Amino acid sequence: MRRFLPSSLLGQVIASVALALFVAQLVSAVLLYRATQERREEAILAAAAFQIVGGAERAERRANRARGAEFRERRRSLDRPHRSLRQGELADPWARRPLRGLPPVLRYTVTQQPPLTVPVGSGETDRETRLRDVLIREGVDPHIIAVDIQRAGDDPLLVEFAEARPRFRNRDGWRDRRLLIAAIQREQGGSWETARVLEPQPPRSAIGVLALQTLVTFGFLMIILFLVLRRITRPLALLTDRVGTFSRQPERAVLLEESGPSDTRRLIAAHNAMETRIAALLDEKDVMLGAIGHDLKTPLAALRVRIESVPDENQRAKMADSIEDITATLDDILSLARVGRDADLAEAVDLGALMIGIAEEFEDLREPVTIIDPPRLVARVQVTWIKRALRNLTSNAVRYGEAAELSIFADADMAVLRVDDHGPGIAPEQIADMLEPFTRGEASRNRTTGGAGLGLTLARAIAEAHGGNLVLTNRDESAGASKGLRAEIRLPMEQV
Repeated sequence: MRRFLPSSLLGQVIASVALALFVAQLVSAVLLYRATQERREEAILAAAAFQIVGGAERAERRANRARGAEFRERRRSLDRPHRSLRQGELADPWARRPLRGLPPVLRYTVTQQPPLTVPVGSGETDRETRLRDVLIREGVDPHIIAVDIQRAGDDPLLVEFAEARPRFRNRDGWRDRRLLIAAIQREQGGSWETARVLEPQPPRSAIGVLALQTLVTFGFLMIILFLVLRRITRPLALLTDRVGTFSRQPERAVLLEESGPSDTRRLIAAHNAMETRIAALLDEKDVMLGAIGHDLKTPLAALRVRIESVPDENQRAKMADSIEDITATLDDILSLARVGRDADLAEAVDLGALMIGIAEEFEDLREPVTIIDPPRLVARVQVTWIKRALRNLTSNAVRYGEAAELSIFADADMAVLRVDDHGPGIAPEQIADMLEPFTRGEASRNRTTGGAGLGLTLARAIAEAHGGNLVLTNRDESAGASKGLRAEIRLPMEQV
């Protein structure tokens, strides 16, 4: 089900409400259609009651009309051959006229037996009860009442009448019309009065009008709903985009316009306040770290000068190494704090050429670092920071793994910068801890063996600042490779 739903809040709400509105409109249309059918049935029941109430008077008038009709029919039968000769094989024009109602002779009949197709004595149905109520209001309270609705072509009296009258028989579709037959016996043992009423045909455009009305209502509601939901969700979409941008560039505070409903405006106002505060804290952090770096490096430089007066050369060398360790650690801390703060300096770079440059730097220092024919992969990076990350990983590989093998390749839309070594690797349960600040694989504080524990942390921060990540794994000896640690920086490639 989730695959068919839109992903956005606006789309999901509109889809859900549209489905609910469609179901509601469908139910409303069905109820309206049923109400229309009930009104039509009430109308034919009322017509049947009218036929019964005024039956005697109409029967007399109908008898007179029947005698006149019989006389006219004789004259037409005498004249029909001559007219047929004059008109040839023309179709009966009455056959094209729809049947609006029954002839008077069929509307009301009086017989000693009830109609054959109407069930009598099986208990009153809902239609019979409603017809009795109408008759009682008109002053007629029948002893027995029977009502049935059937196909007009199934009524023997209509079929017999149609067989004797071709003009009636040739009318279009009368056999499939619904016919209501209502028969009453006013007194026990009395004659049966029967009324027949054809159900009126629904207008041909009724269903079309109902469908058009449903579609217009549905479309109007959806337009209003879209405008209202867009007013609500558009500020949320802008806020979502801003949160994503701020997570990548937290040093830039941009105040969003407070729009939408009051709840949304309060949310945007709270975000603006939070973003301003975070940007201010980051600025204060940079100022504080800059001040710490300046305040510490100045006395360290002075101390470096003063140790020159120490007569013991070994003690002087140890002091100088300690000062260098402190200075290097301080540089790493300041670098870690500045990662990602200069995003505008990113440029499209050939990462293969960049890795060749790193390998050449270590080769100049006679370090065992190799790289073989790297491909050309382009990514938008800050060159200084990526070089810093690769230097850290390569230095670790040389220090702990005897040698470093550099390589680069593409994996989907990511460029993978890989550094392999031949060392003992890292226990799998310690790999995650090695990426945390001041965590080292070697316990000593000697920078040539243990370091300050910030190299991997800085490399991970640099990778994440570029939208990538740093992955550490142990090399699989079963695949034919030698034992060691594998460090990979994965960066999104530039689309060219």
